[in-house]
Parts: sequence; C-alpha cells; structure tokens
Amino acid sequence: MRDEPRKLFRVAGLPAVKALLEHDPRRIERLFFEERFKAELTEACRQLAAARKPYRMVDAEELSKVAGTVLHGGVVALIPPRTVPPLDPEKAAEWTEPLLILDGVGNPHNLGAILRTAAFFGLPRVVVSDHPGQALPSEAAYRVAEGGFEWVRIYQAANLPAVLKRLSASHRIVATALDQSRPTIDVAGLRKGRKPVAVVLGNEEHGLPPATLAACEAVLTIAGSGRVQSLNVAATAAILIQALAG
Repeated sequence: MRDEPRKLFRVAGLPAVKALLEHDPRRIERLFFEERFKAELTEACRQLAAARKPYRMVDAEELSKVAGTVLHGGVVALIPPRTVPPLDPEKAAEWTEPLLILDGVGNPHNLGAILRTAAFFGLPRVVVSDHPGQALPSEAAYRVAEGGFEWVRIYQAANLPAVLKRLSASHRIVATALDQSRPTIDVAGLRKGRKPVAVVLGNEEHGLPPATLAACEAVLTIAGSGRVQSLNVAATAAILIQALAG
C-alpha cells in the first residue's frame, strides 16, 4: 500500500476530493482519510467497496506518508494522472465564452490558484501553451486548486503564436505585458467589442515570449499605485477572471 502513492496521482484535501466524488468518482482508485471525516465519506466508501476498490481510515502520521506531505487536509484520494488534451483551434473558434491562456506560467501553485479562481467565477476553460516552463496539472497544483480542476477544462496549445493568429478571426486576443509601445486597454475595456476576448498571461519572471506578444492585438494594463511594478500572475489572473465573468 505504501508504494501505491508513487504510482498514482495524489489528490489531497476535502474540497478537491469532494469535487472528484461529485464529478467523476470512478477515477478514484484508493481513498485514505482521518477519523474526523469518517461520517462525511461514508457514501464514498460504500461506492468504493461496491467497485472493489480499497479505502482506509488512518492517523495523521500515516496519511502524511501516503500524501507525501503534512499538508493533506485529512483526506487523500489516489487517481490516474490527468491528461491534458490538445487544443483544436477550429473547435476553440466556436467557443463564445471568454478564454484565459497561460504561456509559461511555471509555478504549480500559481496554476492551482488560477484554476481555483476560474472555477469560483465560472470560467469553463483555460488553455496552457507548450512552453517548456509551463506548469501542468500536478499534485501541488491540485492541492492549491481546492477542487478547481474538476470544474475547469484545460487544453494545451502547440505553437501558441500560430494558434493565436488563427483564433484572432473569432476572438479578440489581448496580452498582459509592460509594453507601452503597443495599443493598450484597461480592465474595464476587456468585454468591449463583438468578439469574445482571449487574455494571455506569461511567465512569472520573463513575461510573454516575443512571438506570443506579437500575435496579440493589444496589451492590457492594470492600474496600480506605482509602488511596485507588477502583481503576481495568480493575482493578475484573479482580477482579469472576475472582469471576464462580470
């Protein structure tokens, strides 16, 4: 049993596990939990028993070994790793909702926070690029997302600049960058226009690659006090997602 967590994807915390149970309980292969959650997980245990899948009540020390961290929130589910399907630009052109695109956001905690915010405000999809530094779904991202991965579909775009050029026929492509030489808009202008907007955020340190930036029609700025130059990418995403969902 102690070898199993290294083979399967560990999802920790009651919100994330409850989201799994609500959306796709068949993905859960094993379930470990502390006694304080016994009553809340009774039905989940019944379903696992019917599917001949093991579950076990353990103490906090044993659960930390299963989870690989003390930040397990009292419950851990083991699932097959989630795959990220490729983005079909033709299909994406049919989407009418605003779209958030991440190009090189490398910190899994930032990815998890962004997915949590997207789920909170009802944004249905997030696209990530094939940038070598781009974070993908991971145990750390799942832990921060608090169930967000079960509500938001993630797609991966190969050759993002080319995808953005194709997507520009159906979407208004806006970059977040410090480039005053480009046409700029503010947050209030995000939802103006006839096309749905697609907002592109870049790497935490280096921002957007030049080719990606060149494929965007405008640059978005968030006005601040000027005391610091910029926001954390997850904080920026939260402001933009709220504006997109408004």
